[in-house]
Amino acid sequence: WGILFSHPRDFTPVCTTELGRAAKLAPEFSKRNVKMIALSIDSVQDHLSWSKVWGRGEVRGELVLLPCSEGQRKSPCRTEHAAQLDKTSSAQPLTLSPCAQVFIFGPDKKLKLSILYPATTGRNFDEILRVVDSLQLTAYKKVATPVDWKPGDSVMVVPTLPDEEAKKLFPKGVFTKDLPSGKKYLRYTPQP
Repeated sequence: WGILFSHPRDFTPVCTTELGRAAKLAPEFSKRNVKMIALSIDSVQDHLSWSKVWGRGEVRGELVLLPCSEGQRKSPCRTEHAAQLDKTSSAQPLTLSPCAQVFIFGPDKKLKLSILYPATTGRNFDEILRVVDSLQLTAYKKVATPVDWKPGDSVMVVPTLPDEEAKKLFPKGVFTKDLPSGKKYLRYTPQP
């Protein structure tokens, strides 16, 4: 499993807080066999200096901060409007890009999730960790996770699984939520 999250530039305030949180949670991602890569347009030397600010001291281990190659030094979300603002402002920009991206890839190297955040809203790494838990659980078990699910909560049995097979797969039981319509398709089981 892998997570790639883009940063428009080193030393931007919102991204600094994000990398600090990502570094703090890196052991949790590592326990789930997830490699985390942060991508920014700046040089390796800038990355090393920036990593001291967000508390890691150096780039190593569970969280890797990579520079883009020389030919790709623009953020995928960068706009000409943002570029013009950069040229006219002497203050530290909030970010050079109007967005920040997160991509989660499975072991099959296929994209499992992408999230696009506005530059003014920091990414929620607790939510990203929760999503990884859900993606891994649902990749290996015939379940889905309902709204507001957290690890340890009941999960939903996938609709394509016949009742008899569900009873065999989930020995802790399968129960149905009552709906006003009377339909019996919301099947739950304790998390396997």
